[in-house]
Amino acid sequence: MIRRISVGISVRTAVSAGLAVAALAATTAVAATAQGATSAPHAQRTQKVEYFTGSGSHPREATVPVSKPLSASDKAAIAAGDSDVTTIVQNGPVDKKLDVAFVGDGYTADQQEDFHADVRAKWAKMTAVEPYASYTGLFNVWAVDAVSNESGVSGDPTKDVVRDTALDSAFYCDDIERLLCVDTGKVESYASKAPAADLVVVLSNSTKYGGAGYNDVSSQVGYDGIATASSDNDQSDQIAVHETGHSLGKLADEYDYGQSGTYTGPEPTEVNLTKLSADEMGSQQQKWYRWLGQESPDGGQVGAYEGGGYYQYGLNRPTENSIMRTLGREFNLPGREAMIAGFYRYASALSSPVATDRALHRGDRIRVSVPSSAQVKWYVDGRERKDARGKTSVVPRTLGVPADGRRHTVTARATDRTKAVRDPALRKLLAGSLSWRVAP
Repeated sequence: MIRRISVGISVRTAVSAGLAVAALAATTAVAATAQGATSAPHAQRTQKVEYFTGSGSHPREATVPVSKPLSASDKAAIAAGDSDVTTIVQNGPVDKKLDVAFVGDGYTADQQEDFHADVRAKWAKMTAVEPYASYTGLFNVWAVDAVSNESGVSGDPTKDVVRDTALDSAFYCDDIERLLCVDTGKVESYASKAPAADLVVVLSNSTKYGGAGYNDVSSQVGYDGIATASSDNDQSDQIAVHETGHSLGKLADEYDYGQSGTYTGPEPTEVNLTKLSADEMGSQQQKWYRWLGQESPDGGQVGAYEGGGYYQYGLNRPTENSIMRTLGREFNLPGREAMIAGFYRYASALSSPVATDRALHRGDRIRVSVPSSAQVKWYVDGRERKDARGKTSVVPRTLGVPADGRRHTVTARATDRTKAVRDPALRKLLAGSLSWRVAP
């Protein structure tokens, strides 16, 4: 898509913010607040962000200044500003779905339709990756317009280019060309306009490769983590997918920094790193022992491969080269399981457009939606109607609700039977139920 990019002459300092990529808590050397600030009373508050030098590369970390808190007047101006919210995908109520809010930057008032088209294209590429591909029905997607005074992004194509944009998107953050930073306080103010925001992706109007991961951000809006990506770069969607591995899957990075270093801390809390060997995992029934020896979608068998969590030695990862190690790869089996569990922390296996807080009539139609790997069962007053098993649309009368002048209850229950989840504790998340009162 061709962009109309105007080179700005006004100066706005591109600031950046974010939190550390999920590092091993016991090995964090800096005493920090929940926002990652340094502990010295007058020191510049800093945070870590994750970035990628190119497609197919290992991620890296950088330390950048924390965004200054927005003033009350700035927040009020954003709240009152002209920034529409457009529905891109709506699969159900926000309390039953995982809601993704895309916020645009570097799009002028007459480029907002371009932004909406970019969101659709980026979401299509993200959901081509498993397990997103099998669970697209669990998501709602919203596009939040943030109107910029100038089109494009600071630092594109060169470091000296400065543009006046709504979120202060800028390459060359921390003097790193591919690190695309934003003002996370402004992002939060715009994201709050969406009906719900469990996950936030900033699309910056650029064809230049770049992005950033702000992980472990606990926003008052309710989302965890922010990913930034170039809108029109064919590979930048992989940055967003990797970052959701942190924010949704709570997965650790599976790469090291290519320099000698041995981990000596406690057993990591993340499900995809361990100090244990494959034999020790099997005998102790720890970590990804249920997947050992299985062929993984990212290639090879699940085992214990040394290197991960930024250390070359002392920590093992499940497979040789998943997307948590190198962009352009698939999630490995333990990672895929963790991602599905992350989806279900926000979404339900069962949703319906038919309200449950009002009485229905015997002739009303009840419709539900479930993932393809889930099965629906229907009950009338607690007794299953086995002939309706698997149906996603029923009528109480044909389901067997009698016309006897009494109130009855119709219940739908769904359980996701996916083979991609083996942990019994996680499987408990993969079920949902809804009930409707049927009037006499």
